[in-house]
Amino acid sequence: MKILIKFWILHVLLLVVAGGLSAQEKTVGLNPLQAYHEIKEALISSNASLAGAKATQFINAIKANERTNASKVLRDKILFDAGHIAGSKDIEHQRDDFSSLSADFYALVKAKKLNDKPVYYAYCPMKKSYWLSEDEVIKNPYYGNIMLSCGKIAEVLK
Repeated sequence: MKILIKFWILHVLLLVVAGGLSAQEKTVGLNPLQAYHEIKEALISSNASLAGAKATQFINAIKANERTNASKVLRDKILFDAGHIAGSKDIEHQRDDFSSLSADFYALVKAKKLNDKPVYYAYCPMKKSYWLSEDEVIKNPYYGNIMLSCGKIAEVLK
């Protein structure tokens, strides 16, 4: 009976550890560009709590990706802005920080190829701010459903 109990405890502990590693591996394996797009999607849907959670995942992806270490100053700016998005519950404040995050992240993406697919650099004339997109369809993260298609593609990074 003692052997059975020990086996059961050991089995449960292994499942807990394996589950924790799987979640950690998913965060570490997340491409920073994909994590950025997930923040953008949360802002498009005007979901402040989801944007905060996705910003935390973005921070972890930036820290785990070797290519993002090229410029410490730029990396620190990106982490600073993402930290503000993660720590805020106000969608407008998050969108303001996303503008700064997008400008700095654009510089990083332009310098270091983080993806094999083209990256679209879109511009919102109302906000006078840019964002990165994975496709040509304009979905404005600064105004969400209010002005979803406001903007234009300013540059394509290949």
